[in-house]
Amino acid sequence: MHFPAKGKPKKSDTMDIHRVGFAAEQIAKWVGERTDIQIRVFRPPNYSGTLALALLLSLIGGLLYLKRNNLEFLYNRTFWGIGALCIIFAMTSGQMWNHIRGPPVMHKNPHTGQINYIHGSSQGQFVAETYIIFLLNAAVVGGFVMLNEANMVKGDSGKKRILAVVGLGCVVFFFSLLLSVFRSKYQGYPYSFLFK
Repeated sequence: MHFPAKGKPKKSDTMDIHRVGFAAEQIAKWVGERTDIQIRVFRPPNYSGTLALALLLSLIGGLLYLKRNNLEFLYNRTFWGIGALCIIFAMTSGQMWNHIRGPPVMHKNPHTGQINYIHGSSQGQFVAETYIIFLLNAAVVGGFVMLNEANMVKGDSGKKRILAVVGLGCVVFFFSLLLSVFRSKYQGYPYSFLFK
């Protein structure tokens, strides 16, 4: 709160921390606007990202050096497909939102003691919710893979049918759960499938 030299404090003399935040740069900017005193904020350099990248590159380089006579795994489509799917699941589940915002893992209601893993609003997300969405998306994709592979199975048509039915069941069940999570976050969403 800023107390001016003349007159009473106005509404603008109180810093709205909920809107602006309380980072050192924001406070220094606000003080500069109110008093014309410029505050310089010095932050030590953060080398953790550079160190992590160097460690990752050295591990990959060491792995390639040790396996230099057998690099067949680099040409494996399944390896690259699973890696791409993991990146897609992480991005679509909200992992980057968690990385940026730093939300809590879950919420425990202090009055009832009930633990919520899914945030009740579309404006928020818990860390546990991210993992739930990740696993539901992976299960839906697993069902589609089973449906696709059912046609490729050689031999008994009963095995093909069982694999196709299990794959279709996975897609329907886990997509319904995914849709119910979406409905719980966006109240008033009119569509549901198996679960409300």
